[in-house]
Amino acid sequence: MHTGGGPGPDAPLPPAPHADLNLLRTFLAVYRSGSFTAAAPLLGLSQPTVTTQMRALERQSGRELFVRLPRGVAPTPVADELAARIAAPLDALAAATGAGAPEGTPAEPVHLAGPAELLCSRVLPVLAPLVADGVRLRVTMGLTDALLDELRAGRHDLVIATTRPRGRTLSAVPLMDEEFVLVAAPVWAARVGGGVGTDGPSALHPVPLITYAEDLPIARRYWRHAFGTRLSCHAAVTVPDLRGVLAAVTAGAGFAVLPRYLCLDELASGALVLLHDLDEPPINTGYLVERPGAPDNPHVAPVRDRLLDAARAW
Repeated sequence: MHTGGGPGPDAPLPPAPHADLNLLRTFLAVYRSGSFTAAAPLLGLSQPTVTTQMRALERQSGRELFVRLPRGVAPTPVADELAARIAAPLDALAAATGAGAPEGTPAEPVHLAGPAELLCSRVLPVLAPLVADGVRLRVTMGLTDALLDELRAGRHDLVIATTRPRGRTLSAVPLMDEEFVLVAAPVWAARVGGGVGTDGPSALHPVPLITYAEDLPIARRYWRHAFGTRLSCHAAVTVPDLRGVLAAVTAGAGFAVLPRYLCLDELASGALVLLHDLDEPPINTGYLVERPGAPDNPHVAPVRDRLLDAARAW
């Protein structure tokens, strides 16, 4: 919502000497919660007061901070920059002064982000007991690079990343190893027979490839590791969610490379068949990432600890 004239939203954010701490605290709560309505009880304010404060901050800065959506708001690049500048100092100030939500308001949610498939298949079931005990969660699904940038800006408390973040601005610990397998429905496995083991990847040329993205990131990695060659075929179907890839392959659409954890039930039941059994299949390590230092929200630690404990069995 842009309420005034002046430079466009992509211009650098000028200093805002008149922005008091209350406006900045309100801004950060909106930024982290994703809506004026969700931020209000965290601050002990009414939703109209939050809206009024954000309009005041936009007038002072001369920049649009949030774009209204059907549900909640989306931060502009200017908001991302402002959050990156003020999140750590405000969190440190809150920790030093013991400032928190007024008595009787709900606990601050833990903001958790990561790949959709892993969150839905493994993470949320593990965290269910904590939710029953009063921990509140706000879950964001997306790609690692974007989620890590948002973590640096203070929008998330924890991110499950598919790559280790670079630099020292974030703290990362290994969480789990994803093991990748080459699978198809029995109808295609019967046609291929033992061809992949004897003839190599050429045995799969007649079989449609179902994959996550047009550039075949998971399949290309499997080909390099397993066959020492470049994957040359094109995708028959792309689905930007591995659960969709799993559904298509199980229904007989073709073959795919999938994380083993995602298709354990289908392999056990015979709905999917391994086309290529490796002694050392390709793996990818996932990391649990957060900003260094003690988090202001006391519920972050139980979420982190439960994930690390559960990962030992994954």
